[in-house]
Amino acid sequence: MMKTLFALFAVLSLATFTGCKPSSSSSHSHSHGGGHHHEPPHGGTAIDLGEEEAHLEFVLDATAGKLTCYVLKAHMSGFQRITQESLELAATVGGKAEMLTLKAVANAATGEKAGDTSQFEVQADWLKTAKSFDAILKSVSVKGKDYTALKFNFPKGSAPEAVKK
Repeated sequence: MMKTLFALFAVLSLATFTGCKPSSSSSHSHSHGGGHHHEPPHGGTAIDLGEEEAHLEFVLDATAGKLTCYVLKAHMSGFQRITQESLELAATVGGKAEMLTLKAVANAATGEKAGDTSQFEVQADWLKTAKSFDAILKSVSVKGKDYTALKFNFPKGSAPEAVKK
């Protein structure tokens, strides 16, 4: 009985966290079939890096005024640790320019630390009331590739033309 429950849990976990989910609102297509859409694991705003080489997911906790960015692998198949200790974001909300520095988040349970993490956060009071804002992420380096001047709208997202170096 215990083996059966464990096997069922493993299959459901794999399907939930790694599977592609069909969708009528295709965000991109792949050579292995028609268009499909990957759902951000935290229900946030997804940003593609390159040709879906990686993703960023921005999640807003309006009550706390906290913006979290998760760095994700291709197809949002899991977390991707990077070596940066912060991410710089220039936002425009209600015609006003705001700068945000998202700091690396350590996690003792996973061994993540500044300089080796997949999670970044910032708190700002204006985030408590912002429903939407345009943003430019200065740069992020994932698996040896630099992506610069990533433009997007929160919460709409985008598939920006990231510049790789």
